[in-house]
Amino acid sequence: MKALNLITLALVIVGGINWGLVGLFDFNLVAALFGVDTFVSNLIYVLVGLSALYQLVPLMRAANVGEVRAQAAHY
Repeated sequence: MKALNLITLALVIVGGINWGLVGLFDFNLVAALFGVDTFVSNLIYVLVGLSALYQLVPLMRAANVGEVRAQAAHY
């Protein structure tokens, strides 16, 4: 389970970086590496999306045990 968590987290990070590049520079790294609307690029997008959904599981578990909470600002 830990390996799956690390793999999905890495894919979510890759997806986030790709979206950052798209937003900042109008550059899609996945499309540049694997082509536009190819099987491989579409597979990567699907895997990133599924990874994001999977990452909700550890987030909800952490929330249930109180690990996720906002800290008060100290001004």
